[in-house]
Amino acid sequence: MFISISTTGTAESPATDLGFLLHKHPDKVQRFGTSHGEAHVFYPEAGDELCTAALLLDVDPIALVRRGRGKGRGGSPDFALAQYVNDRPYAASSLLAVALRTVFRSAMKGVCEGRPGLAEQARPLRITLPAVPANGAGEDGGAAMVRRLFEPLGWQVEATAIPLDEAFPEWGRSRYVRIELTAETLRLSDALQQLYVLLPVLDGAKHYWVAPDEVDKLLAAGQGWLADHPEQALIARRYLSRRWTLTRRAMERLELARLAEADDREVEEIDNAVDDTAEAEADDVGQPVPAAAAEAAAAGAATADAAEPEAAAENREEKKVRLAEQRRAAILDALREVGAARVADLGCGQGELIGALLKDPRFTEVLGVDVSARALSAAARRLRLERMSERQAARVELVQGALTYTDARLKGFDAAVLSEVIEHVDLPRLPALEYAVLGVARPAAVVVTTPNVEYNVRWESLPAGHVRHADHRFEWDRAQFRAWAERVAAAYGYTVVLRPVGPEDPEVGAPTQLALFRIGTPPEPTTAATATMTTAALTTATTTPEGGETR
Repeated sequence: MFISISTTGTAESPATDLGFLLHKHPDKVQRFGTSHGEAHVFYPEAGDELCTAALLLDVDPIALVRRGRGKGRGGSPDFALAQYVNDRPYAASSLLAVALRTVFRSAMKGVCEGRPGLAEQARPLRITLPAVPANGAGEDGGAAMVRRLFEPLGWQVEATAIPLDEAFPEWGRSRYVRIELTAETLRLSDALQQLYVLLPVLDGAKHYWVAPDEVDKLLAAGQGWLADHPEQALIARRYLSRRWTLTRRAMERLELARLAEADDREVEEIDNAVDDTAEAEADDVGQPVPAAAAEAAAAGAATADAAEPEAAAENREEKKVRLAEQRRAAILDALREVGAARVADLGCGQGELIGALLKDPRFTEVLGVDVSARALSAAARRLRLERMSERQAARVELVQGALTYTDARLKGFDAAVLSEVIEHVDLPRLPALEYAVLGVARPAAVVVTTPNVEYNVRWESLPAGHVRHADHRFEWDRAQFRAWAERVAAAYGYTVVLRPVGPEDPEVGAPTQLALFRIGTPPEPTTAATATMTTAALTTATTTPEGGETR
């Protein structure tokens, strides 16, 4: 099993810098032990203008069978001889990928202590692999697959199919190809990471059991290139040996990384819909009370518990539950009022509303959308999707997506729900959400709920001046919400009515406010760009009557 890596250079920047990058001296032949044989590193040529490093992996097939008990690539329960007579010592596979990581670990990480900054420099590279299995398995294998995997990464690919026997051309081609990859400028660490992932993908199998931690390995090695690769689904599926649960997990995390990069935010900022520590104290469905509020409540817990009867404390907790239930009931009433059968729950969180929708047979199709992979996993567990009957499971689908981007999957629904969602969107991004939902998806009805900031003074555990959740970008009073709803309805050709949700206080109103949009006259043609012109108006609308911002 053989691979060579070549680069060119000049007297000022000699090609022998490859030795510094690989941490292997060009004048030495070095041997390294691996779990499946010995790896040898040597330099067939080393000069200022051209330098080539070679890795030869001498696999012990008998030791491999004994350690793996015949499992993995090449093992066959029906043909015991296949455990000993196979292509493992010759064809580049996951064995070579593991050897690359073992022998060139520092180079893969982009570490070069001897020459600081050298690893960050892109340089011309040529990589040669004499024999690589390129199994199609119904996925267009051979040289075509090599090009599909490497050309989007900027490589010039020469892939030549190897005949079964040159003396008998009528026998046709084998499943092996000779590969030569050329890049005008590329960092060596990036090239090695790509090879580490794509060699097992070409083979379509691994010599070891694929455990859940393989997802982490895939995403770590694919950082910076896999999320944008047009064949990322194929890569994830084949790298993870078609283990569908792991593949789905990898795709969710890749999509989350892509959405975070598009919004110029950290993954943790948008994958924060599940709080493991304070779910029981949530006011909003699936949204915990802010940490400051929890601390304030805890500080007074001792005196409050001593002075207040137990029944009163229970009633206070039940009030929070009732508000969540009343919010869902109000949403369901609005959906029934408009006669919706196909409903999209946008920002579905952990699926509480979806569960209520599935209990009513009039809702024949329910789509749950959330940017958070953790929230979608929690929703799947809550709904017990894996245990649902086939008929019931056909009614519901959970997908990952960002509501600030247009999405063809959201079109064609009778109604969309934004329950406690808009206040989690930065104000400059809110027009993009309006355009994506009401301007492009255009369901016949849209139900929006959001906190009424005026009611916050009635929450004993909420310190003055705080919003209900640490992630809320703003909270509106009734006048501000009405102004926003009427403006959006007029802009996109909807009519709107507003309703209170929860116990209504004569001074500050209800804790939650609901807007029901119904489609009316189509609006004038608009674009996301024109929609963003309303940002200044929204910013003005978020100021409190006293002039301070609620954010």
